[in-house]
Amino acid sequence: MKTFADKVIKFNRQLDYTGDLPDGVRIMNPFKTNKEILPISKIFYKRFYNDFKTRKLILGINPGRLGAGVTGIPFTDTKRLTEICKINLISVTTHEPSSVFIYDMIDKFGGPEIFYNRYFITAVSPLGFVLKNKKGNWINFNYYDSAEIITAMEPFFLECLDTQIRFGIDTTVCYVLGKKNSKYVNHLNSRKKLFKSIITLDHPRYIQQYKSTLKDEYISDYLSKLK
Repeated sequence: MKTFADKVIKFNRQLDYTGDLPDGVRIMNPFKTNKEILPISKIFYKRFYNDFKTRKLILGINPGRLGAGVTGIPFTDTKRLTEICKINLISVTTHEPSSVFIYDMIDKFGGPEIFYNRYFITAVSPLGFVLKNKKGNWINFNYYDSAEIITAMEPFFLECLDTQIRFGIDTTVCYVLGKKNSKYVNHLNSRKKLFKSIITLDHPRYIQQYKSTLKDEYISDYLSKLK
């Protein structure tokens, strides 16, 4: 019988998208581009998810290029991976503001072992996107900013969600990060009935970038709703 960790590891190993994308947009798939990532993520999930427990889902937007787009672990940059999860990633170093907030919240919750024992974090799109800007630089891009991406990738989004729910997810509630993200998830849920209820939380990036002086209040809000 496969553990929760076994199912996540298999999902990550097979994760791929080869369909259409808008001009100037690329997929980020660290499991395909960095040979160190699958072994590292395997260590992470075996450490925190190697059981048969049911967990509640926390749903982000899509991996960022300094967090899960590099490490393969949602809202986990290399600094948090090394210093808090005690897993060393050698090939790259990143610092991601959203990861700072999430791990500060996890610390207040009781630490990674307790938090990950109850919650599984993923994203509407488990693969990230980058957009080439006018200066020729590749920057983060969110799925909901492109109607073309939504139209092309919605079957992929739904297939990935359905697969991850079968890991052992409690579908009585889904916690969604970000208001625009929540609007789309509610749209999907009204059609597909994936979850009985959806609770929206402000996105960690928004909090870190625009509301950093109120960070403790936002953490308290997270903790009051994550029950």
